[in-house]
Amino acid sequence: MGKPTGFMEYRREVSKAQDPKKRIKHFNEFHEHLPKEQQQLQGARCMECGVPFCQSGMMICGMASGCPLHNLVPEWNDLVYTGNWEQAYNRLKKTNNFPEFTSRVCPALCEAACTCGLNGDPVSTKENEYAIIENAYAEGYAVANPPKVRTGKTIAIVGSGPSGLAAADQLNKRGHSVTVFERSDRIGGLLMYGIPNMKLEKQIVDRKKKIMEEEGVTFVTGVDVGRDMKADKLLREFDRVILACGASNPRDIKVSGRDAKGIYFAVDFLKANTKSLLDSDFEDKQYVDTKDKHVVIIGGGDTGNDCVGTSIRHGAKSVTQIEMMPKAPDKRAENNPWPEWPKVCKTDYGQEEAIAVYGHDPRIYESTVKEFIKDKNGNLKAVKIVKLAWEKDAASGRMNMKEVPGSEQEIPADIVLIAAGFLGTQNYIADAFGVELNERTNVKTETGKYQTSRENVFVTGDMHRGQSLVVWAIREGREAARAVDESLMGYSNLVVQ
Repeated sequence: MGKPTGFMEYRREVSKAQDPKKRIKHFNEFHEHLPKEQQQLQGARCMECGVPFCQSGMMICGMASGCPLHNLVPEWNDLVYTGNWEQAYNRLKKTNNFPEFTSRVCPALCEAACTCGLNGDPVSTKENEYAIIENAYAEGYAVANPPKVRTGKTIAIVGSGPSGLAAADQLNKRGHSVTVFERSDRIGGLLMYGIPNMKLEKQIVDRKKKIMEEEGVTFVTGVDVGRDMKADKLLREFDRVILACGASNPRDIKVSGRDAKGIYFAVDFLKANTKSLLDSDFEDKQYVDTKDKHVVIIGGGDTGNDCVGTSIRHGAKSVTQIEMMPKAPDKRAENNPWPEWPKVCKTDYGQEEAIAVYGHDPRIYESTVKEFIKDKNGNLKAVKIVKLAWEKDAASGRMNMKEVPGSEQEIPADIVLIAAGFLGTQNYIADAFGVELNERTNVKTETGKYQTSRENVFVTGDMHRGQSLVVWAIREGREAARAVDESLMGYSNLVVQ
């Protein structure tokens, strides 16, 4: 431990965000990170405690506590403090294939479980991670390292999101020949088209893709396996297939007026926005323009917030976000103790921007949509919402949400974005490979396993566990890679954690 009293001597410092009214004028990342010398002092705050919950990745009360990748957090925090940046990078890469992604988009489960956070501010582990990986690129040691020996085994991976990429990276390092098939025109899955540019600039994804190509991974874009290419062709030409297609069925809002013009799924809205930005800097107009429009977003979470930020950048007249759940407390409740994930109200960048532009928080809590109201031409003009209240069901004893009579209100709406989550695997890909689905419409496997009901076909990521975080997707990809490697070689030396 480099500085036993560091957590008492140094205050937590993090990167400074650009002023909301300035950053809404562009779609670039907007944080100014600490100089290297100041970041090293943040590493000194790590207590290197006897039980590092930050790297535990265990489930407590149904929520993850600590990093699911079991990152060696105290080790590389100490190495940051002592200035051993290359060694810190080597320790970080042992457990995380893509710190350039997680240091930008992960909600930092490690920090929520940090012992320093029990009676103060947690260590800025996520920003230490960012400093490690970006320094590695700047110094030239985050470079391609192709395997010296090839096994002669071939693997096809369908889907290039974080889970598919993690599996590809691991299996390629083992010496297998890996081909990744992506139905979109660019590699990255949700990293490319599900996460807006201001959270993850796409040259960061392309930078990693280039390194993986130099290491021997083959990427094929614009091929929708199950439609453009038959599943049996992959099974004939490759020794193993991994399905990493995500949880791609958006949850719909089926109420009166759903056929109104101007209602979009959030995933389609965000994808079109990023694609137009990358293709033409919006000159092609192939995106949903919210300029001078009243926008209503149904759903909270990261996706809802991303829709808020994107709509504001295009000049929306107003933005309203509808959430079914009550507002979470501003501080941990007594029944939500450390090291559980803190169930507290989070005001993210999009909501910060809405407050700055419109003068109020865009969120309306404990409400749901009752009707979409159309004009005579079938265009959306308003949304009718109703308040919800929790009531205990006398028969089952369960708490259910009930509509509050007389609480309806209309909100002007030219555009509605549905960000209500996802519901598992798309049928056409499951049918193409003949894999069984479970009751949640995810691909069925034995508990803790990745082999599907179809011989030589494995599954990973959201398609396996349901909609989740990038960090969980990477872990799934690493575990699936090990399972595939064992099935091919009879053993595996791939490190999962």
